[in-house]
Amino acid sequence: MRRLRVGLAAATSISLLAVVFPLTSTAGTTAAAPDLSKYTGQKLTWGQCTFEAEVPVQCAQLTVPRDWAAPDAGKDLKVSVSRVSATGAKDDYQGVVLTNPGGPGGQGTGLAAGLAKLQPTLNAQYDVLGMDPRGTGQEGAAGQAGLGITCQVPSGRVPEGPQDARDRSAKSIADHQQIPKAIAEACQSVAEAPYITTWQTAHDMDLLRQLLKAPKLNYLGYSYGTWLGAKYASLFPATTGRMVLDSSVDFQGRLQADFEDFARMGQRQSEKLYLPWLNRNLPEVFGTTPAQAAAAIEKGRDKGAVQGLDPDTYDSLLIGNGSAIGWILNALVLSVVIEGDQAGQKKLAALPAGLRSLADTVSRQRLGVPVAKLTTAAVVRANLGQDTPDYQQVPITRFAVACGDQVTKSTQWYKALSDVQGPKYPLFGWQYGLSEVCGPWSDAPQQTLPELPKSVRGNVLVVQGEFDPQTSYEQAMNAVRKAPGVDVLRVDDAAFHGQYGLEGNPCVDGVVNTYFLYGSKSGNSLCPSVPLPGESKVYPVRGPVDKYLGTHRAGRAGALKSVDNPLRLELSDQISAVNQPIR
Repeated sequence: MRRLRVGLAAATSISLLAVVFPLTSTAGTTAAAPDLSKYTGQKLTWGQCTFEAEVPVQCAQLTVPRDWAAPDAGKDLKVSVSRVSATGAKDDYQGVVLTNPGGPGGQGTGLAAGLAKLQPTLNAQYDVLGMDPRGTGQEGAAGQAGLGITCQVPSGRVPEGPQDARDRSAKSIADHQQIPKAIAEACQSVAEAPYITTWQTAHDMDLLRQLLKAPKLNYLGYSYGTWLGAKYASLFPATTGRMVLDSSVDFQGRLQADFEDFARMGQRQSEKLYLPWLNRNLPEVFGTTPAQAAAAIEKGRDKGAVQGLDPDTYDSLLIGNGSAIGWILNALVLSVVIEGDQAGQKKLAALPAGLRSLADTVSRQRLGVPVAKLTTAAVVRANLGQDTPDYQQVPITRFAVACGDQVTKSTQWYKALSDVQGPKYPLFGWQYGLSEVCGPWSDAPQQTLPELPKSVRGNVLVVQGEFDPQTSYEQAMNAVRKAPGVDVLRVDDAAFHGQYGLEGNPCVDGVVNTYFLYGSKSGNSLCPSVPLPGESKVYPVRGPVDKYLGTHRAGRAGALKSVDNPLRLELSDQISAVNQPIR
Protein backbone atom coordinates (compact mmCIF):
# COMPACT_ATOMS: atom_id res chain seq x y z
CA MET A 1 0.00 0.00 0.00
CA ARG A 2 1.32 3.40 -0.97
CA ARG A 3 0.43 6.13 1.47
CA LEU A 4 1.65 9.40 2.95
CA ARG A 5 2.36 8.99 6.64
CA VAL A 6 1.23 11.94 8.73
CA GLY A 7 1.60 10.20 12.05
CA LEU A 8 -0.73 8.41 14.39
CA ALA A 9 -1.60 11.60 16.26
CA ALA A 10 -2.90 13.44 13.19
CA ALA A 11 -5.76 12.46 12.05
CA THR A 12 -4.95 39.42 8.68
CA SER A 13 -4.71 49.59 6.49
CA ILE A 14 -5.52 51.50 3.99
CA SER A 15 -3.36 54.11 5.73
CA LEU A 16 -0.38 51.85 5.18
CA LEU A 17 -0.99 50.95 1.56
CA ALA A 18 1.73 53.25 0.30
CA VAL A 19 4.18 51.38 2.51
CA VAL A 20 2.90 47.90 1.81
CA PHE A 21 2.62 48.44 -1.95
CA PRO A 22 5.61 50.58 -3.01
CA LEU A 23 4.76 50.34 -6.70
CA THR A 24 7.36 52.16 -8.77
CA SER A 25 7.03 53.05 -12.46
CA THR A 26 9.82 52.58 -15.00
CA ALA A 27 10.52 56.31 -14.72
CA GLY A 28 11.36 55.83 -11.07
CA THR A 29 8.25 57.59 -9.68
CA THR A 30 5.94 55.90 -7.23
CA ALA A 31 2.65 54.83 -8.81
CA ALA A 32 -0.72 55.21 -7.14
CA ALA A 33 -1.70 52.55 -4.63
CA PRO A 34 -4.07 49.95 -6.05
CA ASP A 35 -7.81 50.46 -5.66
CA LEU A 36 -8.95 48.09 -2.90
CA SER A 37 -12.49 49.43 -2.52
CA LYS A 38 -13.87 46.15 -3.85
CA TYR A 39 -12.51 44.47 -0.75
CA THR A 40 -12.64 47.21 1.87
CA GLY A 41 -16.22 48.08 0.86
CA GLN A 42 -17.65 44.57 1.19
CA LYS A 43 -20.22 43.75 3.86
CA LEU A 44 -19.73 40.63 5.93
CA THR A 45 -22.84 38.49 6.08
CA TRP A 46 -22.86 36.74 9.43
CA GLY A 47 -24.76 33.52 9.78
CA GLN A 48 -24.64 29.97 11.04
CA CYS A 49 -21.29 28.19 11.22
CA THR A 50 -20.56 24.76 9.78
CA PHE A 51 -19.33 23.46 13.14
CA GLU A 52 -20.95 23.01 16.54
CA ALA A 53 -19.97 25.17 19.50
CA GLU A 54 -20.87 25.61 23.14
CA VAL A 55 -21.35 29.39 22.83
CA PRO A 56 -23.30 31.53 20.32
CA VAL A 57 -20.99 32.01 17.36
CA GLN A 58 -21.49 33.43 13.87
CA CYS A 59 -19.49 32.85 10.70
CA ALA A 60 -18.97 34.74 7.46
CA GLN A 61 -16.98 34.56 4.23
CA LEU A 62 -14.34 37.21 3.64
CA THR A 63 -13.44 37.94 -0.01
CA VAL A 64 -9.72 38.62 -0.47
CA PRO A 65 -7.54 39.10 -3.54
CA ARG A 66 -5.44 36.18 -4.60
CA ASP A 67 -2.39 38.41 -4.41
CA TRP A 68 -2.33 41.54 -2.26
CA ALA A 69 0.72 42.73 -4.24
CA ALA A 70 -1.36 42.67 -7.46
CA PRO A 71 -5.00 42.71 -6.32
CA ASP A 72 -6.39 43.17 -9.85
CA ALA A 73 -4.77 39.96 -11.08
CA GLY A 74 -6.15 36.49 -10.56
CA LYS A 75 -9.29 35.03 -9.08
CA ASP A 76 -10.40 36.15 -5.63
CA LEU A 77 -10.24 33.78 -2.67
CA LYS A 78 -12.70 33.20 0.14
CA VAL A 79 -11.61 33.10 3.77
CA SER A 80 -13.92 31.86 6.54
CA VAL A 81 -14.10 33.90 9.73
CA SER A 82 -15.99 33.52 13.00
CA ARG A 83 -17.07 35.87 15.77
CA VAL A 84 -18.23 35.36 19.33
CA SER A 85 -19.61 38.75 20.31
CA ALA A 86 -18.59 40.30 23.61
CA THR A 87 -20.99 39.39 26.39
CA GLY A 88 -20.29 42.20 28.87
CA ALA A 89 -21.53 45.73 29.35
CA LYS A 90 -21.12 48.14 26.42
CA ASP A 91 -18.94 50.47 28.48
CA ASP A 92 -16.50 47.61 29.13
CA TYR A 93 -16.03 46.70 25.44
CA GLN A 94 -12.38 46.76 24.36
CA GLY A 95 -12.52 45.60 20.73
CA VAL A 96 -11.60 42.39 18.93
CA VAL A 97 -9.07 39.67 19.59
CA LEU A 98 -8.22 37.35 16.70
CA THR A 99 -7.10 33.80 17.50
CA ASN A 100 -5.03 31.36 15.48
CA PRO A 101 -4.12 27.71 16.28
CA GLY A 102 -0.94 27.53 14.17
CA GLY A 103 0.07 24.88 11.67
CA PRO A 104 0.72 26.43 9.24
CA GLY A 105 -2.71 25.51 7.96
CA GLY A 106 -4.76 25.12 11.12
CA GLN A 107 -8.42 26.12 10.81
CA GLY A 108 -9.20 28.63 13.54
CA THR A 109 -12.90 29.48 13.40
CA GLY A 110 -13.79 26.85 15.99
CA LEU A 111 -10.92 27.86 18.25
CA ALA A 112 -12.53 31.26 18.83
CA ALA A 113 -15.68 29.60 20.13
CA GLY A 114 -13.76 27.19 22.33
CA LEU A 115 -11.63 29.89 23.92
CA ALA A 116 -14.64 32.15 24.44
CA LYS A 117 -16.27 29.33 26.38
CA LEU A 118 -13.15 28.60 28.45
CA GLN A 119 -12.26 32.27 29.06
CA PRO A 120 -15.54 34.13 29.70
CA THR A 121 -13.73 37.07 31.32
CA LEU A 122 -11.92 37.68 28.04
CA ASN A 123 -15.11 37.27 26.00
CA ALA A 124 -16.95 39.69 28.30
CA GLN A 125 -14.86 42.58 26.99
CA TYR A 126 -13.78 41.37 23.54
CA ASP A 127 -15.32 39.97 20.41
CA VAL A 128 -13.34 36.75 20.00
CA LEU A 129 -12.56 36.12 16.34
CA GLY A 130 -11.34 33.11 14.41
CA MET A 131 -10.13 32.60 10.88
CA ASP A 132 -9.57 29.64 8.61
CA PRO A 133 -6.55 31.08 6.78
CA ARG A 134 -6.42 31.18 3.00
CA GLY A 135 -6.13 27.74 1.52
CA THR A 136 -7.44 25.87 4.56
CA GLY A 137 -11.09 25.65 3.57
CA GLN A 138 -14.00 26.03 5.96
CA GLU A 139 -13.96 24.31 9.33
CA GLY A 140 -16.72 21.74 9.67
CA ALA A 141 -17.80 21.89 6.02
CA ALA A 142 -18.24 18.67 4.09
CA GLY A 143 -16.05 17.52 1.24
CA GLN A 144 -13.62 19.78 -0.55
CA ALA A 145 -15.06 22.91 1.09
CA GLY A 146 -13.76 21.61 4.39
CA LEU A 147 -10.43 20.46 3.00
CA GLY A 148 -9.64 23.67 1.14
CA ILE A 149 -6.93 23.79 -1.51
CA THR A 150 -5.03 20.53 -1.72
CA CYS A 151 -2.07 19.10 -3.57
CA GLN A 152 -2.84 16.00 -5.62
CA VAL A 153 0.07 13.67 -4.94
CA PRO A 154 0.20 10.65 -7.28
CA SER A 155 0.24 7.51 -5.16
CA GLY A 156 2.51 5.91 -7.72
CA ARG A 157 5.19 8.45 -6.80
CA VAL A 158 5.21 7.33 -3.17
CA PRO A 159 7.30 4.28 -2.27
CA GLU A 160 5.40 1.17 -1.23
CA GLY A 161 5.74 -0.66 2.05
CA PRO A 162 7.01 0.28 5.49
CA GLN A 163 9.70 2.91 5.96
CA ASP A 164 12.59 2.76 8.43
CA ALA A 165 14.87 5.81 8.52
CA ARG A 166 17.35 3.91 10.67
CA ASP A 167 18.14 1.93 7.52
CA ARG A 168 20.85 4.10 5.97
CA SER A 169 21.11 2.16 2.73
CA ALA A 170 21.03 4.15 -0.49
CA LYS A 171 17.62 2.70 -1.37
CA SER A 172 16.10 3.56 2.01
CA ILE A 173 17.37 7.14 1.85
CA ALA A 174 16.17 7.54 -1.74
CA ASP A 175 12.73 6.15 -0.85
CA HIS A 176 12.41 8.53 2.07
CA GLN A 177 13.45 11.52 -0.04
CA GLN A 178 11.00 10.59 -2.78
CA ILE A 179 8.03 11.38 -0.53
CA PRO A 180 8.83 15.06 0.11
CA LYS A 181 9.86 15.41 -3.54
CA ALA A 182 6.47 14.13 -4.69
CA ILE A 183 4.65 16.46 -2.28
CA ALA A 184 6.74 19.50 -3.27
CA GLU A 185 6.17 18.89 -6.98
CA ALA A 186 2.42 18.43 -6.52
CA CYS A 187 2.03 21.50 -4.31
CA GLN A 188 4.14 23.78 -6.51
CA SER A 189 1.95 22.84 -9.48
CA VAL A 190 -1.10 24.41 -7.75
CA ALA A 191 -1.75 27.89 -9.17
CA GLU A 192 -2.50 29.41 -5.76
CA ALA A 193 0.67 28.09 -4.09
CA PRO A 194 2.76 31.30 -4.42
CA TYR A 195 -0.05 33.28 -2.77
CA ILE A 196 -0.58 31.10 0.30
CA THR A 197 1.97 32.70 2.60
CA THR A 198 2.17 34.50 5.91
CA TRP A 199 2.56 37.86 4.09
CA GLN A 200 -0.72 37.33 2.27
CA THR A 201 -2.59 36.05 5.34
CA ALA A 202 -1.42 39.03 7.42
CA HIS A 203 -3.11 41.28 4.85
CA ASP A 204 -6.27 39.19 5.08
CA MET A 205 -6.18 39.73 8.84
CA ASP A 206 -5.95 43.48 8.46
CA LEU A 207 -8.82 43.52 5.99
CA LEU A 208 -10.95 41.78 8.61
CA ARG A 209 -9.92 44.43 11.14
CA GLN A 210 -10.96 47.19 8.73
CA LEU A 211 -14.33 45.61 7.95
CA LEU A 212 -15.07 45.31 11.66
CA LYS A 213 -14.04 48.99 12.11
CA ALA A 214 -11.58 47.99 14.82
CA PRO A 215 -8.83 50.60 15.41
CA LYS A 216 -6.47 47.87 16.63
CA LEU A 217 -6.16 44.16 16.09
CA ASN A 218 -5.53 42.32 19.34
CA TYR A 219 -4.24 38.82 18.85
CA LEU A 220 -3.71 35.40 20.43
CA GLY A 221 -1.72 32.88 18.43
CA TYR A 222 -0.32 29.45 19.22
CA SER A 223 2.75 27.83 17.68
CA TYR A 224 3.05 28.89 13.99
CA GLY A 225 0.35 31.39 14.97
CA THR A 226 3.08 33.23 16.90
CA TRP A 227 5.00 33.69 13.64
CA LEU A 228 1.84 34.89 11.91
CA GLY A 229 1.04 37.35 14.70
CA ALA A 230 4.57 38.70 14.89
CA LYS A 231 4.65 39.21 11.13
CA TYR A 232 1.28 41.00 11.22
CA ALA A 233 2.74 43.34 13.84
CA SER A 234 5.84 43.81 11.68
CA LEU A 235 3.79 44.69 8.61
CA PHE A 236 1.06 46.68 10.37
CA PRO A 237 2.60 48.20 13.52
CA ALA A 238 0.19 51.16 13.56
CA THR A 239 -2.82 48.87 14.01
CA THR A 240 -1.27 46.25 16.29
CA GLY A 241 -2.95 45.98 19.66
CA ARG A 242 -2.23 43.64 22.54
CA MET A 243 -0.55 40.52 21.28
CA VAL A 244 -0.04 37.19 23.07
CA LEU A 245 2.26 34.67 21.38
CA ASP A 246 1.80 31.31 23.08
CA SER A 247 4.32 28.49 22.48
CA SER A 248 6.46 30.62 20.24
CA VAL A 249 8.77 30.00 17.34
CA ASP A 250 11.75 32.28 16.73
CA PHE A 251 9.77 35.02 14.97
CA GLN A 252 12.96 37.06 14.58
CA GLY A 253 14.73 34.26 12.74
CA ARG A 254 13.81 31.33 10.48
CA LEU A 255 10.45 29.58 10.69
CA GLN A 256 12.03 26.35 9.49
CA ALA A 257 14.40 26.38 12.46
CA ASP A 258 11.50 25.29 14.65
CA PHE A 259 10.80 22.22 12.55
CA GLU A 260 14.51 21.46 12.47
CA ASP A 261 14.48 21.40 16.28
CA PHE A 262 11.70 18.81 16.60
CA ALA A 263 14.03 15.88 17.10
CA ARG A 264 15.97 17.51 19.94
CA MET A 265 13.04 18.98 21.86
CA GLY A 266 10.96 15.83 21.41
CA GLN A 267 13.75 13.61 22.65
CA ARG A 268 14.20 15.88 25.68
CA GLN A 269 10.52 15.87 26.60
CA SER A 270 10.35 12.13 26.24
CA GLU A 271 13.38 11.40 28.40
CA LYS A 272 12.74 14.01 31.11
CA LEU A 273 8.94 13.87 31.45
CA TYR A 274 7.12 11.23 29.42
CA LEU A 275 9.15 8.15 30.30
CA PRO A 276 9.11 8.98 34.04
CA TRP A 277 5.33 9.52 33.77
CA LEU A 278 5.00 6.08 32.19
CA ASN A 279 7.12 4.66 35.04
CA ARG A 280 4.80 6.15 37.64
CA ASN A 281 1.54 5.16 35.96
CA LEU A 282 2.30 1.90 34.12
CA PRO A 283 5.32 0.31 35.83
CA GLU A 284 4.06 -3.16 34.86
CA VAL A 285 4.78 -2.29 31.23
CA PHE A 286 7.52 0.34 31.37
CA GLY A 287 9.43 -0.50 34.54
CA THR A 288 10.47 1.94 37.20
CA THR A 289 13.24 3.92 35.47
CA PRO A 290 13.41 5.88 32.20
CA ALA A 291 16.09 3.48 30.98
CA GLN A 292 13.75 0.53 31.51
CA ALA A 293 10.94 2.38 29.74
CA ALA A 294 13.19 3.19 26.78
CA ALA A 295 14.27 -0.46 26.56
CA ALA A 296 10.65 -1.64 26.62
CA ILE A 297 9.71 0.79 23.86
CA GLU A 298 12.66 -0.37 21.76
CA LYS A 299 11.57 -3.97 22.25
CA GLY A 300 8.07 -3.08 21.03
CA ARG A 301 9.47 -1.63 17.81
CA ASP A 302 10.37 -5.05 16.45
CA LYS A 303 7.08 -6.55 17.60
CA GLY A 304 5.10 -3.78 15.94
CA ALA A 305 6.99 -4.14 12.67
CA VAL A 306 6.10 -7.83 12.51
CA GLN A 307 2.41 -6.94 12.85
CA GLY A 308 2.47 -4.18 10.23
CA LEU A 309 3.16 -1.06 12.29
CA ASP A 310 5.47 1.13 10.22
CA PRO A 311 8.84 1.53 12.02
CA ASP A 312 9.07 5.26 11.26
CA THR A 313 5.59 5.78 12.65
CA TYR A 314 6.48 3.82 15.76
CA ASP A 315 9.70 5.79 16.31
CA SER A 316 7.89 9.11 15.99
CA LEU A 317 5.12 8.32 18.50
CA LEU A 318 6.95 10.26 21.18
CA ILE A 319 7.77 13.26 18.97
CA GLY A 320 5.44 16.26 18.88
CA ASN A 321 3.71 14.62 21.82
CA GLY A 322 2.20 17.91 22.95
CA SER A 323 -1.15 17.15 24.57
CA ALA A 324 -2.60 15.07 27.39
CA ILE A 325 -4.66 13.06 24.91
CA GLY A 326 -1.52 12.37 22.90
CA TRP A 327 0.27 11.11 26.00
CA ILE A 328 -2.56 8.76 26.89
CA LEU A 329 -3.05 7.54 23.32
CA ASN A 330 0.60 6.68 22.98
CA ALA A 331 0.62 4.91 26.34
CA LEU A 332 -2.24 2.72 25.11
CA VAL A 333 -0.59 1.99 21.78
CA LEU A 334 2.81 1.20 23.26
CA SER A 335 1.33 -1.04 25.94
CA VAL A 336 -0.48 -3.42 23.59
CA VAL A 337 2.38 -3.46 21.09
CA ILE A 338 5.01 -4.16 23.75
CA GLU A 339 3.04 -6.64 25.84
CA GLY A 340 0.79 -8.22 23.25
CA ASP A 341 -2.97 -7.78 23.12
CA GLN A 342 -4.29 -9.69 26.13
CA ALA A 343 -1.38 -8.92 28.43
CA GLY A 344 -1.45 -5.28 27.38
CA GLN A 345 -5.18 -5.03 28.05
CA LYS A 346 -4.71 -6.55 31.48
CA LYS A 347 -1.91 -4.19 32.44
CA LEU A 348 -3.77 -1.17 31.14
CA ALA A 349 -6.61 -2.12 33.47
CA ALA A 350 -4.21 -1.37 36.33
CA LEU A 351 -3.96 2.31 35.37
CA PRO A 352 -4.52 4.68 38.29
CA ALA A 353 -8.18 5.49 38.83
CA GLY A 354 -7.71 9.06 37.63
CA LEU A 355 -6.56 7.84 34.24
CA ARG A 356 -8.76 4.82 33.62
CA SER A 357 -11.92 6.58 32.44
CA LEU A 358 -10.00 9.10 30.33
CA ALA A 359 -7.93 6.33 28.76
CA ASP A 360 -11.07 4.44 27.78
CA THR A 361 -12.59 7.57 26.22
CA VAL A 362 -9.41 8.23 24.23
CA SER A 363 -9.25 4.62 23.06
CA ARG A 364 -12.86 4.65 21.85
CA GLN A 365 -12.52 8.00 20.07
CA ARG A 366 -9.12 7.53 18.47
CA LEU A 367 -8.76 3.78 17.99
CA GLY A 368 -12.40 2.71 17.68
CA VAL A 369 -12.48 0.27 20.58
CA PRO A 370 -12.52 0.37 24.40
CA VAL A 371 -9.29 -0.35 26.23
CA ALA A 372 -10.53 -3.81 27.13
CA LYS A 373 -10.62 -4.70 23.40
CA LEU A 374 -7.60 -2.76 22.20
CA THR A 375 -5.28 -4.74 19.95
CA THR A 376 -2.21 -4.08 17.85
CA ALA A 377 -4.36 -4.80 14.79
CA ALA A 378 -6.69 -1.95 15.80
CA VAL A 379 -3.67 0.33 16.10
CA VAL A 380 -2.43 -0.67 12.64
CA ARG A 381 -5.90 -0.09 11.16
CA ALA A 382 -6.12 3.35 12.75
CA ASN A 383 -2.71 4.24 11.33
CA LEU A 384 -3.21 2.89 7.82
CA GLY A 385 -6.78 3.99 7.24
CA GLN A 386 -8.54 3.06 4.00
CA ASP A 387 -7.09 1.85 0.73
CA THR A 388 -5.11 4.55 -1.00
CA PRO A 389 -6.63 6.21 -4.11
CA ASP A 390 -4.61 6.99 -7.23
CA TYR A 391 -4.06 10.54 -5.97
CA GLN A 392 -3.74 11.55 -2.34
CA GLN A 393 -4.96 14.96 -1.23
CA VAL A 394 -2.45 16.83 0.91
CA PRO A 395 -3.39 20.21 2.45
CA ILE A 396 -1.34 22.84 0.66
CA THR A 397 -1.13 25.53 3.34
CA ARG A 398 1.29 23.64 5.58
CA PHE A 399 3.90 23.46 2.81
CA ALA A 400 3.19 26.64 0.82
CA VAL A 401 3.69 28.73 3.96
CA ALA A 402 6.55 26.83 5.57
CA CYS A 403 8.49 26.63 2.31
CA GLY A 404 7.29 29.89 0.69
CA ASP A 405 7.86 32.40 3.48
CA GLN A 406 11.66 32.28 3.35
CA VAL A 407 14.51 30.82 1.32
CA THR A 408 14.77 27.12 2.09
CA LYS A 409 17.67 24.77 2.67
CA SER A 410 18.45 22.04 0.12
CA THR A 411 17.66 18.35 0.17
CA GLN A 412 21.37 17.68 0.66
CA TRP A 413 21.47 20.03 3.66
CA TYR A 414 18.57 18.19 5.27
CA LYS A 415 20.20 14.83 4.58
CA ALA A 416 23.30 16.07 6.43
CA LEU A 417 21.06 17.22 9.28
CA SER A 418 19.61 13.72 9.46
CA ASP A 419 23.08 12.24 9.68
CA VAL A 420 23.90 14.54 12.61
CA GLN A 421 20.61 14.32 14.48
CA GLY A 422 20.01 10.60 14.11
CA PRO A 423 22.64 9.36 16.57
CA LYS A 424 21.89 12.16 19.04
CA TYR A 425 18.07 12.08 18.89
CA PRO A 426 17.12 8.65 17.55
CA LEU A 427 13.38 8.96 18.13
CA PHE A 428 13.00 11.36 15.18
CA GLY A 429 16.47 12.56 14.22
CA TRP A 430 16.96 9.95 11.51
CA GLN A 431 13.61 10.75 9.92
CA TYR A 432 13.18 14.49 9.93
CA GLY A 433 15.94 15.52 7.55
CA LEU A 434 14.84 12.93 5.01
CA SER A 435 11.17 13.95 5.13
CA GLU A 436 11.38 17.76 4.91
CA VAL A 437 9.32 19.00 1.93
CA CYS A 438 11.10 22.36 1.92
CA GLY A 439 14.30 20.62 0.78
CA PRO A 440 13.08 19.96 -2.79
CA TRP A 441 10.88 23.09 -2.82
CA SER A 442 12.24 25.24 -5.66
CA ASP A 443 9.98 28.33 -5.79
CA ALA A 444 11.57 31.50 -4.42
CA PRO A 445 9.70 33.63 -1.82
CA GLN A 446 7.54 36.37 -3.32
CA GLN A 447 8.02 38.83 -0.43
CA THR A 448 10.46 39.50 2.38
CA LEU A 449 9.02 39.32 5.88
CA PRO A 450 10.33 42.04 8.21
CA GLU A 451 11.36 41.53 11.81
CA LEU A 452 9.39 42.94 14.72
CA PRO A 453 10.04 46.71 14.92
CA LYS A 454 10.89 48.39 18.21
CA SER A 455 7.64 50.39 18.14
CA VAL A 456 5.47 47.34 18.87
CA ARG A 457 7.69 45.14 21.00
CA GLY A 458 6.05 46.49 24.13
CA ASN A 459 2.73 45.12 22.82
CA VAL A 460 3.96 41.53 22.82
CA LEU A 461 3.76 38.91 25.57
CA VAL A 462 5.40 35.55 24.82
CA VAL A 463 4.10 32.57 26.82
CA GLN A 464 6.38 29.54 26.82
CA GLY A 465 6.34 26.13 28.49
CA GLU A 466 9.70 24.79 29.63
CA PHE A 467 9.50 21.38 27.96
CA ASP A 468 7.16 22.10 25.04
CA PRO A 469 7.97 19.38 22.45
CA GLN A 470 6.68 21.34 19.43
CA THR A 471 8.08 24.85 19.86
CA SER A 472 11.16 24.70 22.00
CA TYR A 473 11.89 27.01 24.89
CA GLU A 474 15.21 27.87 23.24
CA GLN A 475 13.58 28.96 19.97
CA ALA A 476 11.17 31.22 21.84
CA MET A 477 13.96 32.74 23.90
CA ASN A 478 15.98 33.37 20.72
CA ALA A 479 13.14 35.62 19.55
CA VAL A 480 12.85 37.36 22.92
CA ARG A 481 16.61 37.96 23.06
CA LYS A 482 16.62 39.47 19.55
CA ALA A 483 13.61 41.72 20.29
CA PRO A 484 14.37 43.68 23.50
CA GLY A 485 11.13 45.04 24.92
CA VAL A 486 9.11 41.85 24.37
CA ASP A 487 7.89 40.42 27.67
CA VAL A 488 7.83 36.74 28.53
CA LEU A 489 5.88 34.42 30.80
CA ARG A 490 7.75 31.18 31.49
CA VAL A 491 5.89 28.10 32.70
CA ASP A 492 8.13 25.90 34.82
CA ASP A 493 8.00 22.13 34.20
CA ALA A 494 5.26 22.55 31.56
CA ALA A 495 5.10 19.53 29.26
CA PHE A 496 2.52 20.45 26.65
CA HIS A 497 2.07 22.64 23.58
CA GLY A 498 -0.12 25.66 24.24
CA GLN A 499 -0.62 27.11 27.71
CA TYR A 500 -3.27 29.84 27.87
CA GLY A 501 -6.80 28.53 28.17
CA LEU A 502 -5.79 24.95 27.42
CA GLU A 503 -4.21 23.70 30.65
CA GLY A 504 -6.58 25.04 33.29
CA ASN A 505 -3.60 26.84 34.82
CA PRO A 506 -4.97 29.77 36.86
CA CYS A 507 -1.55 31.41 37.01
CA VAL A 508 -1.08 31.46 33.23
CA ASP A 509 -4.70 32.39 32.52
CA GLY A 510 -4.52 35.15 35.14
CA VAL A 511 -1.36 36.72 33.69
CA VAL A 512 -2.69 36.66 30.12
CA ASN A 513 -6.16 37.92 31.06
CA THR A 514 -4.63 40.72 33.11
CA TYR A 515 -2.75 41.83 30.02
CA PHE A 516 -5.74 41.59 27.68
CA LEU A 517 -8.13 43.27 30.10
CA TYR A 518 -5.88 45.91 31.70
CA GLY A 519 -2.79 46.15 29.50
CA SER A 520 -0.64 45.24 32.48
CA LYS A 521 2.28 42.81 32.28
CA SER A 522 5.74 42.39 33.71
CA GLY A 523 8.98 41.74 31.85
CA ASN A 524 9.70 38.43 33.54
CA SER A 525 6.70 36.46 34.79
CA LEU A 526 6.86 32.87 36.00
CA CYS A 527 4.14 30.29 36.61
CA PRO A 528 4.26 26.72 37.92
CA SER A 529 2.87 23.97 35.71
CA VAL A 530 -0.22 21.93 36.42
CA PRO A 531 0.27 18.22 37.22
CA LEU A 532 0.53 15.73 34.38
CA PRO A 533 -2.53 13.65 33.38
CA GLY A 534 -3.97 11.59 36.23
CA GLU A 535 -1.54 12.98 38.80
CA SER A 536 -2.16 15.22 41.81
CA LYS A 537 1.19 16.99 42.03
CA VAL A 538 3.98 18.32 39.87
CA TYR A 539 7.20 16.31 39.74
CA PRO A 540 9.90 18.98 39.31
CA VAL A 541 12.40 18.47 36.49
CA ARG A 542 15.63 20.38 36.00
CA GLY A 543 15.53 22.57 32.91
CA PRO A 544 16.30 25.98 31.41
CA VAL A 545 13.65 27.83 33.46
CA ASP A 546 15.18 26.82 36.79
CA LYS A 547 17.61 29.75 36.86
CA TYR A 548 14.62 32.12 37.02
CA LEU A 549 12.87 30.38 39.92
CA GLY A 550 14.40 32.32 42.82
CA THR A 551 11.70 32.81 45.44
CA HIS A 552 9.23 30.94 43.22
CA ARG A 553 11.00 27.69 43.99
CA ALA A 554 8.67 26.74 46.83
CA GLY A 555 5.67 26.96 44.54
CA ARG A 556 6.87 24.45 41.98
CA ALA A 557 4.74 21.59 43.29
CA GLY A 558 1.64 23.68 43.90
CA ALA A 559 -1.76 22.13 44.42
CA LEU A 560 -3.03 22.75 40.89
CA LYS A 561 -5.12 20.10 39.20
CA SER A 562 -4.34 18.25 36.00
CA VAL A 563 -6.54 18.92 32.99
CA ASP A 564 -9.81 16.99 32.95
CA ASN A 565 -12.15 19.42 31.18
CA PRO A 566 -13.22 17.74 27.90
CA LEU A 567 -13.20 20.99 25.92
CA ARG A 568 -9.74 21.92 27.19
CA LEU A 569 -8.44 18.46 26.38
CA GLU A 570 -9.88 18.51 22.87
CA LEU A 571 -8.66 22.02 22.03
CA SER A 572 -5.20 21.21 23.37
CA ASP A 573 -5.05 18.09 21.25
CA GLN A 574 -6.27 19.90 18.14
CA ILE A 575 -3.57 22.56 18.52
CA SER A 576 -0.94 19.90 19.06
CA ALA A 577 -2.16 17.96 16.01
CA VAL A 578 -2.13 20.89 13.55
CA ASN A 579 1.41 21.77 14.62
CA GLN A 580 2.89 18.32 14.14
CA PRO A 581 5.87 17.71 11.87
CA ILE A 582 5.05 15.86 8.68
CA ARG A 583 6.41 12.37 8.98
